[in-house]
Amino acid sequence: MEKPLECLIRKPKVSVENPPLLLLLHGVGSNEEDLFSLTNYLPDSLLVVSVRGPLTLGRDSYGWYEVLFTTGQPKINLEQERESRKLLLEFLDYLKLNYQFDESNVWIGGFSQGAIMSYSIGLLHPERIKGIIALSGRLLEENKTIVNVTEKILNKKIFISHGTNDRVLSVEYARSVKGYLESIGIHPHYKEYEEGHSINREMLKDLIQWLEVELENPK
Repeated sequence: MEKPLECLIRKPKVSVENPPLLLLLHGVGSNEEDLFSLTNYLPDSLLVVSVRGPLTLGRDSYGWYEVLFTTGQPKINLEQERESRKLLLEFLDYLKLNYQFDESNVWIGGFSQGAIMSYSIGLLHPERIKGIIALSGRLLEENKTIVNVTEKILNKKIFISHGTNDRVLSVEYARSVKGYLESIGIHPHYKEYEEGHSINREMLKDLIQWLEVELENPK
């Protein structure tokens, strides 16, 4: 099987037979090196794979789908989003064939558009994903309507962080996701920060602490 998407890989820093897997998805206009820079801080037991979006926007600039803000609200190319979802699931199959990891302990997370894709994969394909990390993202209304609320969904571990000064994706998006998740019976780890559209040291520290606790708890 050919590799469906480009990526950077950090193998576990400790000896683990079946490590947990963490997929990292960058924001629009960025690339796989962006979030890969965080891997030194992430738990040693993780197999970390930072994935490049399939859409080329420019030199070293990629995305998961095109988005326009001409109306003041983000308008996305839904067909490209669906195709990216398909490619990410194929990419998981590729990793399964080429790397050793615990298929019941797969986490997906990202920043901005990468967070949006993480919600889509984690909530629409809950059998493949244990936990979701959403940094400065939102849940697409178009996908919310097709979420199937099952026991697999209700067991999801979800970390949400968002800046109250975010001028790209308003913190109201994060509050809306929190409200929706709670309405279906999921209680995410949710925190707001005095920050813009970025990841600061405090967010990273909270994420690492949360991940360490969740990885030690196999349930």
